[in-house]
Amino acid sequence: MKDAISQFGVNLRRAEDLCGLAAALQAQMTSVVDTTDVLRAAMVLAVSAFDHFVHDITRKGMLEIAAGKRTPTDAYLRFQVSLRSMDVLRTSTGWSWLDEEIRDRHGWLSFQDPDKLADALRNVTAKKIWPEVGRKLGIPARDAKAQLRLIIDRRNKIAHEADMDPTAPGMRWPITVAIVEDAVKFMSDIAVAVVDLL
Repeated sequence: MKDAISQFGVNLRRAEDLCGLAAALQAQMTSVVDTTDVLRAAMVLAVSAFDHFVHDITRKGMLEIAAGKRTPTDAYLRFQVSLRSMDVLRTSTGWSWLDEEIRDRHGWLSFQDPDKLADALRNVTAKKIWPEVGRKLGIPARDAKAQLRLIIDRRNKIAHEADMDPTAPGMRWPITVAIVEDAVKFMSDIAVAVVDLL
């Protein structure tokens, strides 16, 4: 799991670098130059890094269960594999076939939403994710989930609605370095809490 959090840090730094770029540009240019799209890109990258992290730790945790290093969960035991994997099993050694199956099954899924994140991690642990994460963050589980939902909702507005504010035609929702930095930090805190409880 340590390599998953390490890769998450690398991916998240790309978003942080864009935030730094936006801040530097804002400090050197007049307000005529709009740098908010750099911040929007940073928000999208940060959420993408978070989603990749959840995919990564879920897959790695499931492979650890298969290798006998973790206790199987009910969700893990219900995970379905294709008949194609039976052909691979005849000639394969190790768990590369399962790695491929997990990637195929989960590849089109999004694990950004708090409930989807919990569903994914049920393949790895029987622990109640959000009460544990909330405790580690020092906030109620419902508040942690609500804050993550706000971040995901903002990413969705950027990615799917051009970040347009329907109450002010022709205007985009405001975005600042602080908004993106807060989102990045919060997702990073969740990731650390998740790794700690796994």
